[in-house]
Amino acid sequence: MLKILFFVFFALIITGCQNITPEVNKSQTKNHKQNLDTTQKHIVTKKTATKKKVSKAVVKKHKHTQQQPQKIQKLFQTVDAKDAVLIQKGPNREHCAICGMNLIKYYKTNHAAKLEGKNIQYCSIHCLAKHINEGAELENPMVVDVASLKFIPVTEAFYVVGSDVSGTMTKTSKYAFKSLEDAKKFQKLHGGKILDFYSAWQMAKKDFK
Repeated sequence: MLKILFFVFFALIITGCQNITPEVNKSQTKNHKQNLDTTQKHIVTKKTATKKKVSKAVVKKHKHTQQQPQKIQKLFQTVDAKDAVLIQKGPNREHCAICGMNLIKYYKTNHAAKLEGKNIQYCSIHCLAKHINEGAELENPMVVDVASLKFIPVTEAFYVVGSDVSGTMTKTSKYAFKSLEDAKKFQKLHGGKILDFYSAWQMAKKDFK
C-alpha cells in the first residue's frame, strides 16, 4: 500500500512540473520587436537628416567661397585714367614704346622724350635707358612728378632710389619728385637715397650688365 501511494505522489510531482513551464507571450514578443524596429528607423532617419544638413552646409559654404570676388591689388604706380597724361599718338598710345606695358598702370614711373620730332613715352627710366643703349638720340627727356602727376624735365627732378616701394621693370625702384621736400617725405616713409637724374640713369643702366 505504501508503495502505491509513493508512486502516485511521485507521478503528481512530475505532472505538476510539466504544467508550470512558463509560456512565451507571442503578443509581447511581437510588440517588443516592433518597438526595436521603430527605434532603429528613428536612429537611421536622424543620422540621414544630420548628414543632409551637413552636406547642405558644406555646399552652401563652398558656393559662398566661389562667389566671393577676387581682390585686385592696386600698384603704387597706378593712377586713374583721367589723371594720366599720355603724349603719344596712335593706337598704342597707352603702351610703353619699348616693352609695351600699360602706361596708366605704371604711370608714376613714366618717362618721355622726343625722337625725330615724335613724342615717345616709357613706363620707366629702365626702358628709357634701354632705348638710349640701343642708340636712340632722345631730346627733352621728362619724368612724372609723383606728387603732382605732371611731367617735368628730368634735370629738375629729385629721384628717390632704392625705396621699399616696388619699382617698374627693376628691383631697385626709382621715383621722381619736383620738390626736394616731397622727395624727403617719401624717403622718410619708404627709405632710399635722393639722387639727381644722371645718377639715377647710371643706376638704371646697371640692369643691363
